[in-house]
Order: sequence, then structure tokens, then C-alpha cells
Amino acid sequence: MKTRNILLVDDEKAIVKMIETVLRKEGFEHIYTAHTAKDALAILEKKHIDLIILDVMLPDYSGFELCPKIREISEAYILFVTAKVSDLDVLTGFAIGGDDYVTKPFNPLEIAARIKAYFRRISSVEHLPIVNKKKQYHFGRFLIDEDKGELLVNGQAVSCPTQVYLLLLYFCKHPNKVFSKSELLEAVWGFNHYVDDNTVPVHIRRIRERIEEDPSRPQYLLTVRGLGYKLVKGKMI
Repeated sequence: MKTRNILLVDDEKAIVKMIETVLRKEGFEHIYTAHTAKDALAILEKKHIDLIILDVMLPDYSGFELCPKIREISEAYILFVTAKVSDLDVLTGFAIGGDDYVTKPFNPLEIAARIKAYFRRISSVEHLPIVNKKKQYHFGRFLIDEDKGELLVNGQAVSCPTQVYLLLLYFCKHPNKVFSKSELLEAVWGFNHYVDDNTVPVHIRRIRERIEEDPSRPQYLLTVRGLGYKLVKGKMI
């Protein structure tokens, strides 16, 4: 099994210790900890990290300030831990590169469950037999190369966080089919009772920013009013 590296970033040492203890009991061995944004960046520059649990309130930078800096050097899945629960705070976290969030106070077993669900999702993609893979999905101006895990737009590779990539890949595998938000949450995130209602729309927007010529007037990833979303075929390459 592939080694999964997890980074815990929180200035409250007791919370870090609690999460670390639970994760180790759940079978995760490669766990790194940081109590400041500076320490977190130092670790990310030296280690490949697959998933980051990131507190919003840190002594040097806020998690919202740190997240874009992380995105410059890492595509790790980012789970925000926050006491802020307004829609604006949630949307801010997603817009700057976060993938999910949990609010304080929380049960560390919930975090462990989210991490397990995420790693199951990416493992299912990584371990598909090559003979059963359709290597490329072409949609006019963009394509996904599943074997390489790449999104190409007009022939150029475009950076794509894991959760955004997995959602787009799911649409690519089911073109012209309408999916509701709840169906997408269950199929792509693996659970729907923890994830906020804003999660799918924000990730739809992040996909459109990458694949659409004009994200405000999408031609590929369409909203079907009252039903959900669908990805339509463009001209085949």
C-alpha cells in the first residue's frame, strides 16, 4: 500500500496531539506536525504531503493566508479546521484552494473518517487496472489523461487539486448525464452527511475556471436548473 503522509497544522498542541493519537490508532503512521505557518511551509518544502489538516487561526499567518502559499508548492488535500461557520468563511476556504472543512468543537474520529474516505477515493483511481482504463477523455478545448492524472486545456497542463480533478473525472466518465448535488457528494466525496451544502457549487466553479473559456458563461459544465449539473460533449479532438 502506498505511504500516505499527513501534516497537522494547529497552534493548540493539545488538539494536535489528540488528532495525532487518533490517527495513529486508525493506522496512519506518517504524520508530521507544525504549530505555525512558517513551520508548515518548511515541512512542505522537504516532504511530499498528501493531506493537510489546517487550522484557520495560527499565530503568524491565518490558515486562509497560508493556503495560497501551500498551493504554490503542493496539491495536497486541505481540510480546514475552523471555529468560523459563516457561508463567507466556508466559501473563502474553498475559493483559495481548500477541499473540505470541519468546525470546532469536533470529534477526532470524524476527521479520521474523512481522511479514510479521501484516501479510499484516490486509491480506487490509482489501482484501477490499466486494461480497464480509458486513458483520455476529450472534450473540445480540454481533455483529461487518466493514466497520467493530468488536465490539459488547449494542449497545456493545468494545475488541478485532487478533489477538483476527481469531480471533473467523474463528469468525464458520465457525459451528458445530469447529477444532483447529493449524487455528486456520494459518488465523488464518498459521504454526504458531513459535507457542507456549498461544497459542490464551489468545486463546480473551480472546474469552470480551468476548462471554460468564459467561466461565467459555461459551454461544457452546465447547470440544469432545479436538477443539478452535467458535462456536455464539445467537438471531439
